[in-house]
Amino acid sequence: QVQLVESGGGLVHPGGSLRLSCAASGSIGSINDMEWFRQAPGKEREMVATVTSDLRTNYADSVKDRFTISRDNAKNTVLLQMNSLKPEGTAVYYCYAQIRRYRDNYYSAQWGRGTQVTVSS
Repeated sequence: QVQLVESGGGLVHPGGSLRLSCAASGSIGSINDMEWFRQAPGKEREMVATVTSDLRTNYADSVKDRFTISRDNAKNTVLLQMNSLKPEGTAVYYCYAQIRRYRDNYYSAQWGRGTQVTVSS
């Protein structure tokens, strides 16, 4: 019974900023990698940012230097600060994490339901 819930999506003008958050809850033992993906209508889901348990980060070329991913391990939360947003950033943004359940000795993939981000004038 683990769950990822995204929040912070909405409508923003080109060049604006938005901060997404994702909180994990339930019978959690530990969390390995945490990532943000996005999917625009009619397109495949793509990875936009990753942060590991030891705070290493990686970004898609399309968002590098504009987005920043961070995490709070004590709160089981990952954030995505999005600056200088472009219309191409319009998509549903999904949180992903490798989570070990309490009493388990392995990690399983978990996905949030997504939050809509619309960049439009």
